[in-house]
Amino acid sequence: MTDALLVIIKFLEIYKLVLVARILLTWLPSINWYNQPFKFIRDITDPILAPFSRLIPPIGGIDFSPMLLFFVLGLLQGPLESVAIRGLGYQQIVWFRRLNTALSTGIKLLAAF
Repeated sequence: MTDALLVIIKFLEIYKLVLVARILLTWLPSINWYNQPFKFIRDITDPILAPFSRLIPPIGGIDFSPMLLFFVLGLLQGPLESVAIRGLGYQQIVWFRRLNTALSTGIKLLAAF
């Protein structure tokens, strides 16, 4: 079960990276969302973002729905991580924290771009 939780947690981290890429790409008006790889990014983020966009419509031309999605993903990820870590040994916990730090750094670097 712990391995399955770790896969889900890492999937959420990777999804956050794709979401950050999507947010940054929306600032570029010349992006054609019907060409690859942009179509792939749109196809995997739109179904999840759509309900949040209906909850929070754009305010002043700025879409705040990704912020709500990041909040919800964090609410999901936190408890999953705590349950997964309880089932890990010491070496696995060290590996998990290093991987989590690397992914978090990647998200921060993308956000700073």
